Amino acid sequence: MTGSPPVCDYEGSDYRARFWEGQGRDYEDSVERIALRRLLPPAGDTLLEVGAGYGRLADEYHGYRRVVLFDYSRSLLQEARDHLGDDPRFLYVAGNWYQMPFVAGLFDTLVQVRTLHHAADVPALYAQLARIARPGGHYVLEFANKRNLKAIARHALGRQAWSPHTLEPVEFAALNFDFHPDWIEAELRRAGFVPRDWRTVSHFRVGWLKRRAPTDWLVALDRLLQPTGRRWRLAPSVFVRSDHPRRGPIAEPDAFFACPVCGVALPAYGDGDLPCPDCGRVWAVRDGLVDFKQPLSVPASPRAGSSR
Repeated sequence: MTGSPPVCDYEGSDYRARFWEGQGRDYEDSVERIALRRLLPPAGDTLLEVGAGYGRLADEYHGYRRVVLFDYSRSLLQEARDHLGDDPRFLYVAGNWYQMPFVAGLFDTLVQVRTLHHAADVPALYAQLARIARPGGHYVLEFANKRNLKAIARHALGRQAWSPHTLEPVEFAALNFDFHPDWIEAELRRAGFVPRDWRTVSHFRVGWLKRRAPTDWLVALDRLLQPTGRRWRLAPSVFVRSDHPRRGPIAEPDAFFACPVCGVALPAYGDGDLPCPDCGRVWAVRDGLVDFKQPLSVPASPRAGSSR
């Protein structure tokens, strides 16, 4: 793709109340946590959740020394901070995932659940994740499966124009994509990630069934079916754990943030704003949120070489 890919912005939305709280999605939340616990290394140094929103899954990361909740929406991150309090392990960072504001080789674990479907340029996103991934770590990804049983049936009955069997992603609504598992695997490998374990999730994501069957029954059945993802990936949601690229730099102990515009390492994080020593842009730190969406100030004449 040329230019900057579009980004889905949940700024100011009521996503938590509209989609999760009291919306009959206890089943989805439970089975996603089961898959995440099975695939996520239980402990580590630095973890980045890509598209963390209001921090729904943050309590699954108790074994990590530092956890970065990263999202494009400042308001959702503020909800996460209000919910989690002043736990010093958590860092709240707003920014564009096509311009990750971190130094190379920083994170030993990456997590991305329920957000890849908003990625208009998956290869560009994977390139950023591969850059900031520390060799020897893991990337746990969930994606919306194009080749699910419902889509296959609808296409066979002529009720759906797009084919679930073709590899290319399908944009079924603006900035909402479903992906073929084989395409996801190929793009992960192209970026240097090595898929190792697959889980299928939300096998019973059917409204009438969820209303009639006890949630704990459906969760128990889903738990039994999840390992079949190693052979058959026909559920609407698929999890995959990949090894990070084998080669690459490892971040220096005192290096963390990088300017998302020019890529230069920023001063050590503290309570103050973060000026870029190369391009002169200043990035805000406000109320526990590090904001890389827009700089506080931009030099009138940026120095040569200060943009990618």
